[in-house]
Amino acid sequence: MQLGVCYYPEHWPRAQWAEDARRMHAMGIRVVRIAEFAWSVIEAEPGVFTWDWLDEAVETLHAAGLGVVMCTPTATPPKWLVDRMPDMVAIDLQGRPRGFGSRRHYCFSHAGYRAESRRISRAVAERYGQHPAVVAWQTDNEYGCHDTVLSLSESARQGFRRWLAARYTTIDALNDAWGTVFWSQVYRSFDEIDLPALTVTEAHPAHRLDWRRFASDEVVAFNREQVAILRALSPGRPVSHNFMGFFTEFDHHDVAADLDIATWDSYPLGFTQMFFLSAEEKARWARTGHPDIPSFHHDLYRGMCRGADGRSDGRWWVMEQQPGPVNWAHWNPAPHDGTVRLWTWQAFAHGAEVVSYFRWRQAPFAQEQMHTGLLRPDSSEDQGALEAAQVGAELAALTGRGVLTNAPRLPVRPDVALVFDYDALWMAQIQPQGADYNPLELSFRAYSGLRQLGLDVDIVGPRAGTGGAPDLSGYRLIVLPAALHVGAALQAALTTAAASGAQIVLGPRAGSKSVNLSFPTPHRHARESGHPRFETSVAGVGPRVRGDDGDVGDDGWGALLPPGPLAALAGVQVTRVASLPPGVVEPVALDDAAATVTVTRWREDLALHGAEALASFADGRPALTRNGPVRYLAGWLDAAGWQAVFAGAAADAGLAVAPLPDGLRISRAGGLTLAFNFSDLALDWTPTPIATPVLGGAHLPPRAMAIWQA
Repeated sequence: MQLGVCYYPEHWPRAQWAEDARRMHAMGIRVVRIAEFAWSVIEAEPGVFTWDWLDEAVETLHAAGLGVVMCTPTATPPKWLVDRMPDMVAIDLQGRPRGFGSRRHYCFSHAGYRAESRRISRAVAERYGQHPAVVAWQTDNEYGCHDTVLSLSESARQGFRRWLAARYTTIDALNDAWGTVFWSQVYRSFDEIDLPALTVTEAHPAHRLDWRRFASDEVVAFNREQVAILRALSPGRPVSHNFMGFFTEFDHHDVAADLDIATWDSYPLGFTQMFFLSAEEKARWARTGHPDIPSFHHDLYRGMCRGADGRSDGRWWVMEQQPGPVNWAHWNPAPHDGTVRLWTWQAFAHGAEVVSYFRWRQAPFAQEQMHTGLLRPDSSEDQGALEAAQVGAELAALTGRGVLTNAPRLPVRPDVALVFDYDALWMAQIQPQGADYNPLELSFRAYSGLRQLGLDVDIVGPRAGTGGAPDLSGYRLIVLPAALHVGAALQAALTTAAASGAQIVLGPRAGSKSVNLSFPTPHRHARESGHPRFETSVAGVGPRVRGDDGDVGDDGWGALLPPGPLAALAGVQVTRVASLPPGVVEPVALDDAAATVTVTRWREDLALHGAEALASFADGRPALTRNGPVRYLAGWLDAAGWQAVFAGAAADAGLAVAPLPDGLRISRAGGLTLAFNFSDLALDWTPTPIATPVLGGAHLPPRAMAIWQA
């Protein structure tokens, strides 16, 4: 467990570098990321490389006892390259070129830029791949930031046509899979297919979904090309990418499949202000961030780069940790004193190997000059630096006392799994059926409900390896909040888990869509038709047919009502769905408690086919059902509703839970229990069974944390 920082030596006089490195080490920092935006300094003219400054920076950091994370600088191609290949820029969804002057100004599908990406990556790797200071690599920077995955460029259009041809083989198969007979959209060849944008009204949902898959696969392929170069020229050093929180334009599981370490950039205050939280929540958590925003992503990325067994903790870091106010949200409040320390320890509690702060010193110029660093522009220490140094001292002290070992991270072994599927998110984003139906928020609300009961959570993808099912064995509670599509392999894994005693909670719309975003059809009909079911590629070198997971096609006579392939597990059938406008609230009476919870945004009418009702709407229709170990939710529950559902399922799973005090979160890892007080009030809490406090204690002032050892 180490601290790191992001450093930009090209921004500062060389005479300052050695003192910076000395201060970093004294603060407890051991890892430094550099050069992700330095292409124009490395190669100011085509083919003319200036390495002396970067050589000196690497040597200076190394001499101070700091390891270097070296980056490929492809997120910021230089002006001379854009001038040489003006068509390399992406075209936005309004048909406008995304010009030079900021960052991420390239199209993933442009063959010329892909070649340039490989060339500069190779140059950097040849220079530093064997340097003893380099401890890891980062590819590019924040794929998808600024909505840069989807592009209307000619390169993307031609690439999409090739992708479709590889995916479907014949145009007739595509027409059948998409259902292009609707609105007279039948195609005669793949060359007739354009990108699904700038249409009179909404484009075909299957067309849009495949475009999302294609665009995601382009990110995978782009990243894979860099990874291959780094592995060849810098063997033994792990390769990472820094994902950005709440970005869903590409499948992070697929990109991470090629990495050794999944890292992400944690900006709790910015994410709290920018995303789906209510105005009341944004005000309440303005200076700490919502407690579950960091941990949701910690658990998501811990599930990415797993070991060969598919269940061991994945290697993950926080590559950029917010140290103070940022510059890019609608409002940019300052964190309360103590919050940076809280965030840092929270990451370690979820299994982080490294927490790296962004950035070392606040820039006095350019777009991010209002973004705080550990140091102010005059090199004085800001509050974040004081708290980073405190964590550094605490890590050293706890290691010296034997509480922490020299292991790179705390092992986390949750009993609860939450299945998170980017493909299913795209389906709901394309066809929300309600203006405020947000599948990402639904997943987050479910996760938050689990955490408020003190449960540790693994967030897992819908498949493993090259398409097989995720390993759900050993989990006692499995939650699928937004699983619009469930493939045959995942369906089989859920069936096996249920038979083994695991409790399963299915959210609304589960199993409601086929892989092509239509109503699901009986698998037997698809097998008889002879057409395989197609799914998106994880290969990154072109699409593949997802038949290896046992999933099959959509052809057949008639359709299944939701939950489609999950009907036998759930014991219900959805006969009608309704999105609820703002202000429409459906009370739900829990049959086993006096409490009443509410449903907003979405509700379903269920017919019971073996399941029993555990809660009902005011009209008497089931709102929550149970079929053996499987619960089905027929609506968008409030926070109290989620907790009630999970408390019941956890009890059936043999998990002891109790609602935590408001604002408190706990984690259990490596024989330790860690508690975090995000609230404005002092709290008193001790773990059960009683353990020995090794940092802090039962009394937790606001923004304080404590650690107990069993």
